[in-house]
Amino acid sequence: MRVVLVLALLAQGAVADVRFEDVSANLPPHAYTGEWEHFVGGGVAVLDCNGDTLPDIVAAGGTSPAGLMINRGDMRFEAGAFPEITDTTGAYPLDVDGDGHLDLMMLRLGPNQILRGDGACGFTLANEAFGFEGGDAWSTAFSATWRDGALVMAVGNYVDRDDPEGPFEACDTNELHIRQGDRFATQALTPGYCALSMLFARDASGTERLRISNDRHYYVRAGEEQMYDLTLGRFLTPEDGWERIRLWGMGIASRDITGDGRSEVMLTSMGDQLMQIAGPDGHYTPAPYGLGTYAQRPHLGDDGRPSTGWHAEFADVNNDGRADLFIAKGNVDQMPGLAMVDPNSLLIQQTDGTFAERSVEAGVATMARSRGAALADFDGDGWLDLVVTNRRAPMELYRNVTEGSGHWLSLDVSMPGTNSRAVGALVTVSAAGRPQVQEITIGGGHAGGQAGPLHFGLGTATEADIRIDWPDGTVSEVKGIGADQRLTLRP
Repeated sequence: MRVVLVLALLAQGAVADVRFEDVSANLPPHAYTGEWEHFVGGGVAVLDCNGDTLPDIVAAGGTSPAGLMINRGDMRFEAGAFPEITDTTGAYPLDVDGDGHLDLMMLRLGPNQILRGDGACGFTLANEAFGFEGGDAWSTAFSATWRDGALVMAVGNYVDRDDPEGPFEACDTNELHIRQGDRFATQALTPGYCALSMLFARDASGTERLRISNDRHYYVRAGEEQMYDLTLGRFLTPEDGWERIRLWGMGIASRDITGDGRSEVMLTSMGDQLMQIAGPDGHYTPAPYGLGTYAQRPHLGDDGRPSTGWHAEFADVNNDGRADLFIAKGNVDQMPGLAMVDPNSLLIQQTDGTFAERSVEAGVATMARSRGAALADFDGDGWLDLVVTNRRAPMELYRNVTEGSGHWLSLDVSMPGTNSRAVGALVTVSAAGRPQVQEITIGGGHAGGQAGPLHFGLGTATEADIRIDWPDGTVSEVKGIGADQRLTLRP
């Protein structure tokens, strides 16, 4: 299959220690506010909403209005016109109608809202136009995929506020919304165990399934982490090889870090952050403690109580060809058994595959109650920058100023049809004999996600081969692509 390439070349110098510069003053004022119903949430969506190749930002606001921040270049953002929506917990970009323009799913305390994008950073309320029933729950998780050309959206709901016996053991029912013609049909996903993150992705067996991470704080005894199979129409059980795990689930991140093509999974929580290693038998095993990913205590200051992890994201921040891991942290509010001074973690993958905490040296170990985050190349220089949303505190923005010559590729993958962003595609970049695999997904993280180019660090390699396994089963390959480029790839 032929692949159409659109190239944008840049050059870079030598891999060095990671460094970020705080440029938060370049953001419009914004904070995620609210009391107990906004202890969770606070997500951020990253998308190019006007086609200028610079990622823009939509941030949930809690009791404050959600905000659109348009990227004007050089890490400078200005507030854009946006519908007045409050009580938002999260935001996810996706192309709902396949017109090539990114829309938004806004999760809310109350009716969820789809916003239709016009390709010029204009957004309008579109629930009625899309035939979508927003419900009236406390929504805190989202993911989406396409099956046989039809969009399938999963919405995770937290505590049922109408349950007089709540809030404990009063988790609400989750939902599937399946596009049928010009409307969505709704299907209950029960039982629900207070979802805080969802992700449609291939599991260790290579099967696309919906993983749901749930908050034990409210399900208390009867719940667990969940895996739903769309084809089977049910949750997996121990008879399917699904291992029962119970934790204070906050966020999900997925990426192959072992080089075998199977994605590992990071589950954030209160206390240990649990990495699951995908095995050749199709099952997961807990990562060894020595891998360095548990990040269970603050690494700065003298607060030795357990950490609270929220958004997690794998990304190569120093372009050395190895995925690193950012974890946003912060106390729920005043939970006395957990650290109050809880800096964010930036875990840099070492040459031996272990991870080392480097947030202090990198300049991103801030102490606010962080929630959502995103790593994206906001200034187009080939190095991933960082945005973080905080509860009742200003957002933060960091420019990656790492000095060095780590090479990279930025791949913007699209395809014709309803699934315009090729969600579900597997993209493999091989450089210097080492393959890296990323799956295009919508969901995961904590209350926010991205729709943008896939970033691959290449280290010292100056060229790479690319393979795309498209959602329809076809395969494209291009070889000998020069490094330090942004490419647009189409079937």
